Amino acid sequence: MSDGTALAGSDGRLRCPWALSAEEYVAYHDEEWGRPVHGDDALFERLSLEAFQSGLSWITILRRRPGFRAAFAGFHIEKVAAFTDEDRERLLADTGIIRNRAKIDATLANARVLAEWSEGELDELIWSHAPDPAGRPVPRVLGDVAAVTPESTALSKALKKRGLRFVGPTTAYALMQACGLVDDHLETCVGRGITRGA
Repeated sequence: MSDGTALAGSDGRLRCPWALSAEEYVAYHDEEWGRPVHGDDALFERLSLEAFQSGLSWITILRRRPGFRAAFAGFHIEKVAAFTDEDRERLLADTGIIRNRAKIDATLANARVLAEWSEGELDELIWSHAPDPAGRPVPRVLGDVAAVTPESTALSKALKKRGLRFVGPTTAYALMQACGLVDDHLETCVGRGITRGA
């Protein structure tokens, strides 16, 4: 049982304890989580997946990500914005994704909103809420990692003001963690320090 500190994996390297419960988590932790993500389509994918994760385990989303990508046209904003009522019905019947009507509708609505934005506008808006890393304490244990911050609350409000849905402060902070706006790898974790400049 972990006390919340980094744990050694099968390779002997220390990682955030949540990363060791499944193979998919190890790969996600080591190769993606906390690494800077840029580009409107890439950020739309992460924002959508974080919304689908709400109330579920992240491993559920990771295991279905290929299905999500196939179902949502690779999360290309323009393509998803053009989805029809028939596409919506297809998504509601697709066992390769989470068939939650509200989350599917929010993803489609968000794509339609974002299709009206200028190229790079989503990227700029999200990254404008990245906190100064110098002012953030380094988490030593999982209990030091917040679920919501003033920056995520501000990002949530900014996204909602622009018409996006399913973007509460907790979802916004999970997005910030996943996309490298903050470095919440624990102090002794092998992933610590990979964010922001990669």
